[in-house]
Order: sequence, then C-alpha cells, then structure tokens
Amino acid sequence: MSMTNNNPYVSGPSEILDVIKHTEKEYTFRMAFAGEVKPGQFFEVSIPKFGEAPISVSGIEEGVSVDLTIRRVGRVTNMVFEHMKGQSILMRGPYGNGFDLDLYRDGEIIVVAGGTGVSPVRGVIEALSLTEDAKDKHVIVGFRSPDDILFRDDLKNWEERLDLCLTVDGAPEGYEGKVGLVTKYIPEIPLKDVEKARAIVVGPPAMMRFSVMGLLDKGFKEENIWVSQERKMCCGLGICGHCRVGEKYICLDGPVFNYTESKDMID
Repeated sequence: MSMTNNNPYVSGPSEILDVIKHTEKEYTFRMAFAGEVKPGQFFEVSIPKFGEAPISVSGIEEGVSVDLTIRRVGRVTNMVFEHMKGQSILMRGPYGNGFDLDLYRDGEIIVVAGGTGVSPVRGVIEALSLTEDAKDKHVIVGFRSPDDILFRDDLKNWEERLDLCLTVDGAPEGYEGKVGLVTKYIPEIPLKDVEKARAIVVGPPAMMRFSVMGLLDKGFKEENIWVSQERKMCCGLGICGHCRVGEKYICLDGPVFNYTESKDMID
C-alpha cells in the first residue's frame, strides 16, 4: 500500500493541482500523488485543528494525481473548500481494498450509483467505457435533481461509449431527461445472460438495499454483485472501531464487498 509518506498514521502535504466545481456543494480537488491507488479506495484528508475526513478516490492519473470529490458537509470539508489551486492540504492513504477492474472488464455488467456514490465508481465506469464490448456495460446513475448532477463531461462521453441511463429523483416542469429512482430502470436493462452478468452498487444505504433487491429479482446471482459500504469510516486503520459492523471493519475489509459478505453485515 503506497502512502503519502512512510508512516500510515501520519499525514503528509499534497499540492492541489486543480479544483473543479460541480455544484455549489461539491467540488473535485485534484491532488498530487505518485503512489499506487485503485478506484474505490480512499484517503484521509486532514486540516490541523479541525480534524480529518475519509474521501473516496474519484479519479486517477497514474503516477501524477488523484481526484477527491468532496461535498461541503461539515467542519473539515468546509475548511478544505477554503483552499485553492497551488496550495496544499494534508493527506494519508490510500486505504481500503478498492475495485479489482479485472473482475469487470469482460462480459456484461450493470453499475448502479446514486449521488456522491458515483465518485468511487467513476474510475470503474471510465475503464468499462474503453473496453471493446462497451455496449454490454450498462450504467445507471441517479441524482437528486438536475442541479445536483456531477461529472457532466464524463456523462456525455460515457453516453457515447456505453449504455448509460442518467436519472434524477425530481425535476422542474419541462425537464427532458429521465425522472425517477435508479431502481425504476433496473428492470429495463437488456441482458443476454443474467446468470453470468455482474453488478456494482454504490450509494446511500436505502438506495443500495433496494437496488440489490431489484438485481436479485432480475435474476442476478448474489456472488455476482459487489457493493461499497462507506458509512461510518473514520481512522482508516481499523483502530478506532467506528466502522466496525459485526466482525468486519469497513476501512480494512472493505469498503468494497461482495454481496455474499455484506448481506450479513448487520449495522
């Protein structure tokens, strides 16, 4: 595991190479990072005197940078938003197991992601869009409203390459896109062989629960479904116990789990 420094307990400074605004509350901070990292892993971002927060990797330029898409929701993230391109913030990581892209490149797959849950699978979707059978890669992404849509340029590119369904929970009159929860569109995805197809589900807990139910109803096998459990992570090292669910530590054993493991994780 490559760290921002040699001590996994200590944060190191990382330069902000760029700041990309998505919405009033969500920005992507492109951070200098030369180590190894996978989609679905996370970093601990810290601001002295304010604390630290786990942030999922939303983009990777190998050997150069990682993208951290951050929502302004509290003390630490509010202070991160005060930093600009050229300045530095403290990071440590990456942590967690991330997504193994080799599991998903071949054959049919459905990726279902909601809201900021798109961030940890952004790298996965990008890799799928570049495969020879990209049209067999089905992606359903949902946001609360048209104003809350993230990664708009990526969505345009993905729409051209793979089978993309973009939906919003609610929209003003005259909106021409799809409206409704992501679960509404799972039954509509055409699959050649559902017993061999795989799926990734990332988002708020309720959204993931009902999306998995929809996939199982469609005929998916439990062992062909993966989820990312990101709630309650804190230290990233399995020391604080904050993210312990049953016998599992989300930050160490996850955050990516096969559904056969996660279905018995009672929170």
